[in-house]
Amino acid sequence: MTVDQSNVEDAAVLSASYKAPYFNRELSWLEFNRRVIGEAFDPRNPLLERVKFLAIWASNLDEFFMIRVSGIKQQISAGVQKQSPDGLTPTEQLAAVRRTLLPSLEAERNLLHDELLPALREHGIQLYNYRDLNRQQREWVRDYFQRHVFPVLTPLAFDSSRPFPFISNLSLNLAVVIQDHEKGELFARVKVPEVLPRMIPLPMNLCAAPGELTSGRQSCFVWLEEVIAAHLATLFPGVTIVESHPFRVTRNADMEIEEDEADDLLETIEQGVRQRRFGEVVRLTVDRSMPDRIAGLLLTNLKIDPTDLYKVRGPLGLADLMALTRLDRPDLKDKPHVPVSPVALRGGVDIFEAIRAGDVLLHHPYHSFSPVTDFINAAAEDPQVLAIKQTLYRVGSNSPIVHALMHARELGKQVTAVVELKARFDEENNIIWAKALERAGVHVVYGLVGVKVHAKLALVVRQEQESLRCYAHLGTGNYNAGTARAYTDLGLFTCNEDITADVIELFNSLTAYGRRDSYRTLLVAPVTMRRSLLELILREIARQGAAGDGHLIFKMNALVDLELIDALYRASQAGVRVDLIVRGMCGLRPGVPGLSEHIYVRSIVGPFLEHHRIYYFHNGGHADLYLGSADLMERNLDRRVEELYPLHDPALLRYVRETLLGTYLADNVRAHVLRPDGSYERLAPEPNSEIIDSQRPARMIPDR
Repeated sequence: MTVDQSNVEDAAVLSASYKAPYFNRELSWLEFNRRVIGEAFDPRNPLLERVKFLAIWASNLDEFFMIRVSGIKQQISAGVQKQSPDGLTPTEQLAAVRRTLLPSLEAERNLLHDELLPALREHGIQLYNYRDLNRQQREWVRDYFQRHVFPVLTPLAFDSSRPFPFISNLSLNLAVVIQDHEKGELFARVKVPEVLPRMIPLPMNLCAAPGELTSGRQSCFVWLEEVIAAHLATLFPGVTIVESHPFRVTRNADMEIEEDEADDLLETIEQGVRQRRFGEVVRLTVDRSMPDRIAGLLLTNLKIDPTDLYKVRGPLGLADLMALTRLDRPDLKDKPHVPVSPVALRGGVDIFEAIRAGDVLLHHPYHSFSPVTDFINAAAEDPQVLAIKQTLYRVGSNSPIVHALMHARELGKQVTAVVELKARFDEENNIIWAKALERAGVHVVYGLVGVKVHAKLALVVRQEQESLRCYAHLGTGNYNAGTARAYTDLGLFTCNEDITADVIELFNSLTAYGRRDSYRTLLVAPVTMRRSLLELILREIARQGAAGDGHLIFKMNALVDLELIDALYRASQAGVRVDLIVRGMCGLRPGVPGLSEHIYVRSIVGPFLEHHRIYYFHNGGHADLYLGSADLMERNLDRRVEELYPLHDPALLRYVRETLLGTYLADNVRAHVLRPDGSYERLAPEPNSEIIDSQRPARMIPDR
């Protein structure tokens, strides 16, 4: 399916103002991260929440360079000249990323120094520069350095006899210039140890200036790299320390796994994780005080271009500010949300009996994740349960789900776990859990060659009277108790025979050689999902032509698949109203006459990370609604095992359509509306109008 190019070319606004019908993926991602940092700028948020968003912004940017920018640079190195959907070559994209990013870097540093740090001081949280410490504080820091820091440090010289030291990914370092009376000017590198706190906490009695009263609400810290810099003479006795400057390197961290040549995928992944720290350098970040001659020395030895250099107002590595959010300062944080259990599962009810009575929908984080763990534990303890099967993508470092599966195996159940080892940046956790599951006797399958298993599925097979009954949990998010407290996700408990039969078939395709080309009710990638979504959009276009009431509502993390974007353009051209709730990247350009004038795009950014994917097709009031783990991206539709599952229960479907999606579409607190030029406008309530915040728990908890 392709967009009607004649309509595109005839759209006057498009031809005059917009050179392409699509937004650039990388620049759209930067716009998303701009919305994240917008939460740090917003004074309505509690102070430590603003600091948290600044740390998230920095962490997001690290990953962007490690994955997306590294990919562009690889294209350039390979001589690839293929243009992006908006017409930019890889070289032009790289330049556009830098041009877009530089003002944001300046703005967020000014925010930190001019607003957040002073506000933290006013509330008793002080981040000291070493030069600002008084005599007593310096004495304490000197003792701390000698006892805790000095033994860990390993200075590395660089001269004609010693090669430039390897700089690991995301490590913080000091470039040290030394004057030796015999050899002249020398250069050395000191790595700031990652095993020590980046922000060293000072004793509370040293937090207040002389004459001030201390209180239990005071906390003060000094930056580790500044403590090291102040004591470099201890590391280099007999020479003169001329100067030192912090710097930080970002490397390509995307692993390419040649699965066809890997006899043992587990071993291959382990090797890839170890090699990640050695990837090509894609960014060098330095303090803006670093002289050009030192920056040039680093650029030369790291073999990168001046355009890969980013000079910023220190400190570097602002993702480490997340440590401040662990302070016991509830007065500076959002009021904690206490999740509840769904009505159907309260009061010690038997979970299998509850599911037989009707489908149960969980909406995290408003609902507790405990019922999911309870489901597996109940299956483990129930003598009538014969088998448990589950997919695992990102389970976290201390997973109650994995422990529940191992407990089930200990009690004699047949347990199968499909562990996706290629879950980016979670490979190490998944390797650890895969080995632990195997030791417990669980049958572990490491996904499929060429695709990632991203579907979120759990199946319990239970003997009931004269036959077997299957129970399933299908989710939009990972089986991760930690992220379930911070991510919005939907999970369905069901014993619907069509759904569970599809789940059985899908597990069989994951663990054996079978490959189905159709399913009863699930939309499965890479088999049926793309085709089914396109057919459902076409059906809505036909409905619009027949009755004029076509309506699509999609909610997802990212929308960049061109074929699906073109299908939505066709729907708009036919008059179908298209409401899109896209948290992150959006390649679709809304509001262009003749192309997308009936498409409306908004993004919700707030304390909870919007994570569920919802696809609603109005169908003249006989709606179809699918939930699942798949975004509208080529990778999800063509290179991952994904599933979208339907809601059949009228009450649950009504809740998702009217309460959940309806609230998102009415939100005037967290919503940012995408304009045709690619900018986002944050909405605010009109005077005397109702305030609608889609992340208020009271709005989002189902009645059942």
